[in-house]
Amino acid sequence: MKCLHALSFAALLGLALPLAAYSQESPVRQYFPTGTIIHPNINYAGDTFQKHLLDIYLPANAGPSTPLVVWVHGGGWMVNDKYADMSYMRKTIAGILDSGYALASIDYRFSTTAIFPAQIQDCNLALEWLYKNAATYKLNKNRIALMGFSAGGHLASLQALSLNNKVNTFYANGTKPSFGISCVVDFYGPSDLIAIGTTPAALDDKNALTLLLGARAIDRPDLARVASPATYVDKNDPPFLIIQGEKDDQVPNTQAVILNSWLKLHGVPTELIMVAGAPHYGVMFDADDIRAKIFSFLAKHLK
Repeated sequence: MKCLHALSFAALLGLALPLAAYSQESPVRQYFPTGTIIHPNINYAGDTFQKHLLDIYLPANAGPSTPLVVWVHGGGWMVNDKYADMSYMRKTIAGILDSGYALASIDYRFSTTAIFPAQIQDCNLALEWLYKNAATYKLNKNRIALMGFSAGGHLASLQALSLNNKVNTFYANGTKPSFGISCVVDFYGPSDLIAIGTTPAALDDKNALTLLLGARAIDRPDLARVASPATYVDKNDPPFLIIQGEKDDQVPNTQAVILNSWLKLHGVPTELIMVAGAPHYGVMFDADDIRAKIFSFLAKHLK
């Protein structure tokens, strides 16, 4: 794995295998079932910015109204792209399509280009585009699940939990979008940035969290609180499935416990899977038992 020592702490959140060797024509086609219909590199913001692109993957036999799983990649809010995390989740990806769901994978601006809330603005903009263009791509706009990894888990959780709050800065045009979110699968996403911002590594000015917020969390707990999914938990939030590695050395597993506890406290359906011996990411999260939990969860809330 490429070492980005200067970035420290969570700079490698969700970092998958190198993408440079992948085919320019279809970087992840081999991960999807034969016959998958691919709509690549769709701009969701009406501009020419490369990080405002998404891909849509449809089952070969997709009907006119296909439930949708939205994939939000990891990478410390500063590296990777919409193909990241797929390399170690191949069976899960194939299972999503084989189960009759569509998959949309989105890019968003890096913290090195624009600090928070640019990333959540982009995620909301992408979902609003998918919602408004659902009929064109045979998507069911009322059956949308989010699946995020690490920094992407943070964004997916924040997007779902803040949706029924009035946080105008989370939307590019300041207007709350039309879409709803049926459920969330959160893989090892940070949930309380104040708590994670007090760790020794987070005090580094080059730390990924510091670069996201534009300041150290310990110096600007107000910013960290606004950017924390746990801040927005209430009884009207969608169901969560939280998956975390017991031996995660980048996002403390207490972050998953915190979010799960807040959801339980407010009566939101939630389940935490603590994967014994698992690190921050990798093939241990593509195991048979975890996939069974994921597809049972999606079947319950998307169909």
